[in-house]
Amino acid sequence: MVNKMGARQKQLLKLLRGNRTGMSVDELSKGLEITRNAVRQHLASLEAAGLIAAGATRPSGGGRPQQLYVLTELGQESFPRQYSWLAQLVLASVQREEGAENMGKRLNDIGAGIARQIRSQYPELTTQQEKVEKLAEVMDQLGYNARNATLPGGEPVIEADNCVFHQMAVKDLEICHLDKGLMETFTDTKVEHHECMARGGDLCRFRFLPKKE
Repeated sequence: MVNKMGARQKQLLKLLRGNRTGMSVDELSKGLEITRNAVRQHLASLEAAGLIAAGATRPSGGGRPQQLYVLTELGQESFPRQYSWLAQLVLASVQREEGAENMGKRLNDIGAGIARQIRSQYPELTTQQEKVEKLAEVMDQLGYNARNATLPGGEPVIEADNCVFHQMAVKDLEICHLDKGLMETFTDTKVEHHECMARGGDLCRFRFLPKKE
């Protein structure tokens, strides 16, 4: 659906995807570098298509409250997810073959296998920082809209706001084991799922901790 839109509308949706609490017309105007009237025209078109909706209002410092706009569920699902269809087939197969009690471990193993194949393309990666940065690039290419970030203490994390398994994870969090296996094997670390969209978070945030000896 996103591919059928103009460039500005795609950019607008991406801005809203990265700001789950919503954005005002002024903020969108600044982010898109277009006039407020142009923003309103795009908002009207996207709202008519069911991709965005008026959200909460926010105090504006003495004036009228600012109306915030947010993505709808349809808007969230309009972004491409490169292999969620494959994951659905994998999950169904694992459930049949392994049973519910072993599904998490099996998905973790599948993710680890994928990571080993991808890592083999980057033999030059040596430090944890290099591995985390490259992993963010790989995840972004897969459709996660992933990026590197740093916690206040300098700890590297990956943030993603377009989980390719979101609809599946909402129904069954076991699917997250596939991502965890991929990330832990790729970075040679212990991954902590610090924030999760399927649990109501604004995004998925992953911390990378040293493995215990």
